[in-house]
Amino acid sequence: MNHEDLKIKIFADGANINEMLAAYKGGIVKGFTTNPSLMKKAGISDYKEFAKNVLKEIKDLPVSFEVFSDEFENMEKEADILSALAENVYVKIPIMNTKGESSIPLIKKLSEKGYHLNVTAIFTINQVKSVVDALNPEVKNIVSVFAGRIADTGTNPKKIMMVSSKICKTNKGVELLWASCRELYSIVEADECGCEIITVTNDVLKKLFNMGKDLNEYSLETVRDFYKDASSLGFSIL
Repeated sequence: MNHEDLKIKIFADGANINEMLAAYKGGIVKGFTTNPSLMKKAGISDYKEFAKNVLKEIKDLPVSFEVFSDEFENMEKEADILSALAENVYVKIPIMNTKGESSIPLIKKLSEKGYHLNVTAIFTINQVKSVVDALNPEVKNIVSVFAGRIADTGTNPKKIMMVSSKICKTNKGVELLWASCRELYSIVEADECGCEIITVTNDVLKKLFNMGKDLNEYSLETVRDFYKDASSLGFSIL
């Protein structure tokens, strides 16, 4: 299998505008997601300016920008501003705030306004059900389940994602997204689970062209890489 055999759409996850534009021009990715942690890592100091600069260049693919507030009233105001930036904006809303209070009432309200939403930080099937029930089926929305972080707990995310896929397909406006991808093979797993989208970081995206590589050839390449590194360091055992 190579990446061209996959049905799933690959979204690039990051906040480095140069890397985003390189991925955009590469033609493989079908959308983009950002989050506050990635923006901090990229050194973003002006959120709205960053969003506007991205949207000047990327006009025909979905781009997700997340609200920052912890208060639902302010989340709504931020969502109003973000959604108004461009038609291809998806507003990322966390499933709850830091107090553990559910965002479902806000999600329902924003969805009724016709906003494209990307509901994020979802970990459980019950959360998926509540979000899918709250979303407007006449508007394209994304349900982001953090499969990679679920796997970090020692839980098999595939079972959760397969059930989530069935739930999401009951709402014609919803696409299921496999979030927090840790390795290339997760793309294959997400595809098998029926997810419509997976987000990958630039590091994982670079490995995409390894798909389908002959393992004997890869073994030889690895041995040569080890030999080259050892030789360059001047290591000696004898």
